[in-house]
Amino acid sequence: MIIDCHGHYTTAPQALDEYRQRQIEELKDAAHVPRKGTLAISDDQIRESLENAQLKLQRERGTDLTIFSPKAIGMGHHIGNEATSKYWSELCNEMIHRVCTLYPENFVGVCQLPQSPGVRPTNCVAELERCVREFGFIGCNLNPDPSGGYWQGPPMTDKWWYPLYEKMVELDVPAMIHVSGSCNPNFHATGAHYLNGDTTVFMQLITSNLFKDFPTLKFIIPHGGGAVPYHWGRYRGIAQDLGRPPLQELLLDNVFFDTCVYHKPGIELLLKVIPADNILFASEMVGAVKGIDPETGFHYDHTKRYIDAIDWLSDADREKIFHTNVQKVYPRFSTIQGG
Repeated sequence: MIIDCHGHYTTAPQALDEYRQRQIEELKDAAHVPRKGTLAISDDQIRESLENAQLKLQRERGTDLTIFSPKAIGMGHHIGNEATSKYWSELCNEMIHRVCTLYPENFVGVCQLPQSPGVRPTNCVAELERCVREFGFIGCNLNPDPSGGYWQGPPMTDKWWYPLYEKMVELDVPAMIHVSGSCNPNFHATGAHYLNGDTTVFMQLITSNLFKDFPTLKFIIPHGGGAVPYHWGRYRGIAQDLGRPPLQELLLDNVFFDTCVYHKPGIELLLKVIPADNILFASEMVGAVKGIDPETGFHYDHTKRYIDAIDWLSDADREKIFHTNVQKVYPRFSTIQGG
């Protein structure tokens, strides 16, 4: 079985975007009292949104199942207030639950959290619990920068985040570290802000004792880890200079990387630097990079091709990357899918 650990519902029916635009427009009225409202989307509309997109690509590319979550750039935690984020997150997660109910063999859910700048992460606990216990979701996406590119909150190693981590440990679910859109004009969202977020959190983890407080807490750092694999020597050296343990000992029981790297040399570097035990297959297809690479004639995000083409990768390591590491990082996957 080949499991893609990183998929977003980027093709959701137009009505979901229209709801969000109405929600944003209502924020202009200071007297407006936010409410959740309703969303009229049929099962057939959901099927139509997937059949010629994610499902078609699963079949064409030879992948079996995608760990699926709401559109990352659409989380928009910097927009509105706590109530805005709560209702938006609930609706987005309910859409993912409907997708997983319609296609249980193709999708497993991961939730968006109702984060908001300046609001303690305790606010996210109820929605995480709802999604895991009621919907059968197996993880969450966690935005280290709800301010949208201005990094106004505490680092992810601060005790500010601990109530959420306590719930994650209780539920035995990991978090994919994933920023949303950038409202800072210095940072292009998918080309800079995403990769900045990945790299920044890794550096935060090097300088902390977070995993002494939470030995079973697990994070997936997407997009191949941002700059991390390319600068592995730098991070090893910084940890050494700071008197920290070696990175293998300090982080690699708790931190994992995905394969959303869109050329073969990048994938090869990732596989040479990061142990296979810490890599999960992913494509983020129909996501940040949708086009065809003129050098290969294939889509940039067809990441399985790159892994298949690496002849020095052992069959055992290939199996870890495509399947068995997911069971380790997402323990609830085995319960839901029967292994």
